[in-house]
Amino acid sequence: MSTLLPENPGQPWRILCVDDEPNILAALRRLFRQTGYQVRVANSGAEGLQLLEADEADLVISDMRMPEMDGAAFLKQVRQRWPRTLRILLTGYADIGSTVEAINQGEVFRYISKPWDDQDLLLIVRHALERLELERERARLEALTTQQNEELKDLNANLELKVMERTVELRKAHEKLKASFLTSIKVFANLIELRGGVLAGHSRRVADVARKIALRMGLSAPEAQDIFLAGLLHDIGKIGFTDDLLAKPVSHLTGEELGAYRKHAARGEQALMSLTEVQGAAAIVRAHHERYDGTGFPDALAGLAIPLGARILAVANDYDGLQMGILTPRKFSAEDARKLIAESRGKRYDPLVVDAFLEVAGGIEGVVKEMAVLAQDLKPGMVLARDLLTRDGMMLLAADYVLDERLIQQMQAYAASEGIRLQAMVRT
Repeated sequence: MSTLLPENPGQPWRILCVDDEPNILAALRRLFRQTGYQVRVANSGAEGLQLLEADEADLVISDMRMPEMDGAAFLKQVRQRWPRTLRILLTGYADIGSTVEAINQGEVFRYISKPWDDQDLLLIVRHALERLELERERARLEALTTQQNEELKDLNANLELKVMERTVELRKAHEKLKASFLTSIKVFANLIELRGGVLAGHSRRVADVARKIALRMGLSAPEAQDIFLAGLLHDIGKIGFTDDLLAKPVSHLTGEELGAYRKHAARGEQALMSLTEVQGAAAIVRAHHERYDGTGFPDALAGLAIPLGARILAVANDYDGLQMGILTPRKFSAEDARKLIAESRGKRYDPLVVDAFLEVAGGIEGVVKEMAVLAQDLKPGMVLARDLLTRDGMMLLAADYVLDERLIQQMQAYAASEGIRLQAMVRT
């Protein structure tokens, strides 16, 4: 079992166990001894509050029935004073009313009946800490996004003045903003693939195939860009999955596991909606498991009610998933994967998308060809084959970015302000 990182990197997760029975506390301490968690115990609610005042905990496990201060009252105080601390209730008797009161007042993550199963309790604690880790990462990214939006607002308010008076400062601010946006996208795209396994490289391959289909269907550069970003980010909702669930093919999921799996597309959209630049991609992420015949999820959309970007992403995602063993234990060859997708034309997939996919599928595994183009000769729709760097090594745009008129004008202005012949390597 891997140990997740707490709020302070380098420090173990902090767990506080509160119970008036010494043997229960001893059993909990023994259970968590091998996990790498930092475990403290208290034999009453009052003592538990004192320990939290001295050093906060990431997770509190409290008994329900305790003298003087019961679990409901204790967890209510914990919620009020340390709202970021997750709470789990242990109950050893069948008093439904008291348990409901504790859940309502303390807003507990889970309640567990005594006697408990050790493996179940360990799994519940792990899920709680994974949720806590995801919430903290989401809060951090939202704070970063808010900061960037404020910077962008200030930049727009003073743009004309800065262009006239301080062109060099404007260029540096713009480069910083672009770098921050690309960094945010890379953070999101890499979160799930950091877990390793068959998902390594999956998002990048899906994004490449999806964009090829979009361009073959005649979509505009911004539309293709949204689909490419959605391909990079389509699995972000799986960040809370256990290692076992990530590693198991979809066809072998149990009913409970399938229920959790079916939530990841909607959760992916929720995680991305706070980023203004990827709201178009977020809508595609939500719908990329919808099926053309209406049997998909999360909204059971059918036919043209499914966003076109999502219909494209569904084909690209399954094409790579079949080859990687994500959908079934068997890993299909590229040719067999194409045949399966063609057989589902008009059922699982949009017929027009399948037709476009089959037209470009033969060149998907080919070597990318590139050529050098000067900034003044760039055209909208061209795709960068390499990262575009300044003379001092700062990245202006990442490889695979689809150029539009606005970006080309900015690149030409940059070249003019620097007095250089700026050239970009683009795909042919």
